Amino acid sequence: MARSAYPFASMANRYARDVVSGKVVACRYVRLACQRHMDEFERSKSKGYPYRWDKAAADRVCRFASNMVHVKGREWAGKKLVLENWQCFLLGVTFGWLRKSDGLRRFREIYAEIPRKAGKSVLGACLGLYMFAADGEPGAEVYSGATSEKQAWEVFGPARQMCLKNPSFISHFGIHVGAKNLHILDNASKFEPVIGKPGDGASPHCAIVDEYHEHQTPDLYDTMLTGMGARSQPMLAVITTAGVDTSGPCYAKRDEAVKVLEGTLENDQLFTVIYTIDDGDDWTDWVSWEKANPNLGVSIYPDFLRARRKEAIQIASRQNILKCKHLNVWSNAGSAWINMVKWNACRADVSLDDFAGEPCWVGVDLASKVDLTAMVLIFKRGDEFYLFGRHYLPEETVTLPENAHYQRWTAEGHLVATPGARTDYRYLMDDLLAYADRFSIRELAYDPREAEMLMQEIRERVSFSCIEINQSPAFISEPMKEFEALYLSGKLHHDGDPLLTWQASNVVLRSTRTKAYYPGKERAENKIDGIVAAIMALSRAMLHAGQASPVPGIFDWSSIQAEAGA
Repeated sequence: MARSAYPFASMANRYARDVVSGKVVACRYVRLACQRHMDEFERSKSKGYPYRWDKAAADRVCRFASNMVHVKGREWAGKKLVLENWQCFLLGVTFGWLRKSDGLRRFREIYAEIPRKAGKSVLGACLGLYMFAADGEPGAEVYSGATSEKQAWEVFGPARQMCLKNPSFISHFGIHVGAKNLHILDNASKFEPVIGKPGDGASPHCAIVDEYHEHQTPDLYDTMLTGMGARSQPMLAVITTAGVDTSGPCYAKRDEAVKVLEGTLENDQLFTVIYTIDDGDDWTDWVSWEKANPNLGVSIYPDFLRARRKEAIQIASRQNILKCKHLNVWSNAGSAWINMVKWNACRADVSLDDFAGEPCWVGVDLASKVDLTAMVLIFKRGDEFYLFGRHYLPEETVTLPENAHYQRWTAEGHLVATPGARTDYRYLMDDLLAYADRFSIRELAYDPREAEMLMQEIRERVSFSCIEINQSPAFISEPMKEFEALYLSGKLHHDGDPLLTWQASNVVLRSTRTKAYYPGKERAENKIDGIVAAIMALSRAMLHAGQASPVPGIFDWSSIQAEAGA
């Protein structure tokens, strides 16, 4: 057939070309997704490449979606869908790449991050209905999964309404529309919502995880994925906006997706596209809002989005949530202190082994024995500083169902899970003594809370000084300002430790009536202990180096004591 016989596949390819050429304004992640498609199209021409681009397969799923009808909106309800180029790209590329060996689909997972009001639910409904009725899978099981019944119906509800408003569709495929499910009697296929943690008996052909950022654990995702083993070409789709918890399973999946796009992780079965703004973009600029919203002027009106932009600019308390939902900027602190773009730019390709024998300063923040404990080492080279974290948590806390992020970081070696229900400080002691043999520790700074017995033992076994630093605003304000100035100027480096980066994103700036700063957090589960330990260590390093002069009420302990007694 002539190329024109596949208009939707052509639209998908055109979108990829226009994005890569700059004709369509898009963020880096969308450009990488489009470039990936174009590069693989070229590689598919070689005999050794295992996949081929099938225009007919890409066109078929898009043609199916274009025969569905809108179910909401005064000017849309009852009308057939008109797919935009970016939607053809998402659907067409996902279904259009096949394995050369057996003709089955290549992609088995989708991670699509799309801002609000861009038609996520409609896309999810079309995807679910296609896999349910038109994919040729006998006994297909399709699930719309979420943390609540209301959210699960955000995809299943439109899918059900699409059936009710499209009699020829349900007649052709023999679909029965129930109150809470769809099913086809002839081949035992079904489509239904799932809430919370599902059972292990399901055998999904397709699972749509809506708004994955709201999930505290990966239970639903993992159960659906592991249940797909008996299906020859299943699909697990995450279609979500950004969220406010970078410790959750959604952000972990996003991190994997970004690494696939960047080529640092190989996963030929994961298709991903993320609509957001780029690091360094001025979020107040209208162009940024155009970049992050692919359906602007179609399903979301420009005047509505301009009003949200104005609201975010004028009302500081609304900035994070509006940037999160309309620009897909992740944030988990209501008024975050650390600029995560700048923080991530401070990542350096270094390890502790690079600093053997060099002077260092240590900060220790001992939490209660059932909470996160942090030890941070800081090294100084010239006018630049390098920090490394070590974290500890009781094993029984790590293994709680809601702590999947701690389980992941333990498996990756970023967190030490000490046996039992209470943190065993002997692990920290052993690490500290080992560090004392490897590096020239000048001082150890610690918060006296929770620490007295441990510090007494440490003092008996080390030769360096151990300095109390109270975390009250009077003590910690100036070190915080120094910490801020260093990372903003790119002179405070870290090794990309995800646990420390998560804590950096959790820190909220608090201040007293006298404008003294101190670190806070929005929620108890948003830990900041590692950053507090880093600030304490940095205060001693800079003071020792003569870069921070003693400030009355900060480092001059005698004056603090005198003021307290006054």
